[in-house]
Amino acid sequence: MRDDVIPDVPAPRRRSLLLGAGVLGAGAVLAGCSAGPESTNDTGGGGSGKDRTLTAVIGYGNDGSWDPTQTASAFAMAANNHIYEGLLDTDPITRAPYPALATALPADPKATTWRFTLRDGATFHDGKPVTADDVVFVFDRILDPKTQTLAKGFFASWLESVRRTGARTVELRLRFPFPDGLARLTLAKIMPAHVYSRPGAWDDAVKGLAVGSGPYRQTAHHPKSNTTFEAFAAYNGPRRPVFRKMNWLTIVDASSRVARISGTGAGAQIADNIPYANIPRLEEGGLKVAGGAGMNNLFLMFNTRHKPFDDVRVRQALHYAIDSEKMVRVALKGHGRPASSFLNEGNPSHRRARTVYDYDPGKAKALLRAAGVTDLKVEIMAVNVSWIVDCLPTIKSCWDAVGVRTTLAPQETTAVFTKMDQRRDYQVVAAASNPNQFGLDADLIMRYNYGPENLWMRYTRWADDPVARRLFADMDRATREPDPARKKAMIQDYIDVVAEQAVLYPVVHNELMTAWDPRELTGIRPQPYPGVNLLQARWI
Repeated sequence: MRDDVIPDVPAPRRRSLLLGAGVLGAGAVLAGCSAGPESTNDTGGGGSGKDRTLTAVIGYGNDGSWDPTQTASAFAMAANNHIYEGLLDTDPITRAPYPALATALPADPKATTWRFTLRDGATFHDGKPVTADDVVFVFDRILDPKTQTLAKGFFASWLESVRRTGARTVELRLRFPFPDGLARLTLAKIMPAHVYSRPGAWDDAVKGLAVGSGPYRQTAHHPKSNTTFEAFAAYNGPRRPVFRKMNWLTIVDASSRVARISGTGAGAQIADNIPYANIPRLEEGGLKVAGGAGMNNLFLMFNTRHKPFDDVRVRQALHYAIDSEKMVRVALKGHGRPASSFLNEGNPSHRRARTVYDYDPGKAKALLRAAGVTDLKVEIMAVNVSWIVDCLPTIKSCWDAVGVRTTLAPQETTAVFTKMDQRRDYQVVAAASNPNQFGLDADLIMRYNYGPENLWMRYTRWADDPVARRLFADMDRATREPDPARKKAMIQDYIDVVAEQAVLYPVVHNELMTAWDPRELTGIRPQPYPGVNLLQARWI
């Protein structure tokens, strides 16, 4: 895929993050993993009535990291929400926090000390109890300055330390009041220290080792085809499992994915990442198709060490040259909007940016002339996510029209970002991103993409630019601002800088579509980010 993305992870780990690997079951034995032919794989089938297997189709790869402190894989993150728990977890749509392993939210979200008591009787899938030591173990890894994880970027700026105060009690000490941190606690999935402190266990987590305390445990994992789950009988938390077994299929090819959810003898009850062109036929066949609009976007990322992309005028010109309204109309079938800010228009912190790249080929040509650029040839290295591929011809025709001879090079997501990790030269990358996988607050979203230690900034080679250094300082000041209105204004102001610089910037924000059979399932809520959440779904 890469309808999900990453950052804040050291480059050597990036490759595994972008893939989307798997996990095992309560036995925590990796020998069960397999990448063999689909016909040889456990499908998790069997059962009837309420005991039948729920089959879901995920339109993203399942061969990357499942380490919750590292991954941004759409498949793995969605699965981990069913396997693991945080102290608090969040509603998949509103992202409002609720007690998960903890028994309650802190009485004062604005306090600089939060105390939590763990749920009595909570156990991991291998039968061992969840303890305060497990909580400290996970947060120590996230906050360790010597261990670069994706999760670090979501916690290190505001969380000072986590300590054990009893067998089932912990205390979080904050650097300053930060109420938004409550929702972020879902990103610190609690993992058993007795499993993951063993030598090589974190590498095993990347490959597929998963032992959590959530409502479902994994029973088999085949990275190229499917992952299976079963209800965890000992689970006593707030989101009880209702499906005896689940089988999640990874089907990146759009036509195969649609075929699996539709027609006579359809083998699945729900699928995400539905192509827009297929919506009418699926609805005619009795399926419910609904979307969620959020941060999901096609972005352009420039190599600022490759001339002429070090010149902001060139980056701006290429954005102005794109007819994004046509892209929404033709490629997205109306299910999207041209970017008017880094944030999507539905985000609570959205404000139309000072620089908006409305279609203006004349301005694009003028900027290129001002930059002294003529006869520019550009290769767009793009991920092969289906809707991204649909958008690429619009970019090419628009750039060709302003005299920029453009070559399209779509390829597997893993191939694109392996090249990024290897520091290979490139000009422009077109890919998809959706920070809503992690949350809705603007501070989190911007830190996911921008920051001095951020992986994306290493890809762009921009972090040492004087404008970037001022931006990072502005971001830190906004994070610490206690007044919500003032903080929002500060974020909007520095987003104006991000828009003007156009180093990594969205072209369009689109709507993600989910299809399901309403004759079999109820309680489905389509997400504005990749994957599915079945913790409140049930059979009809």
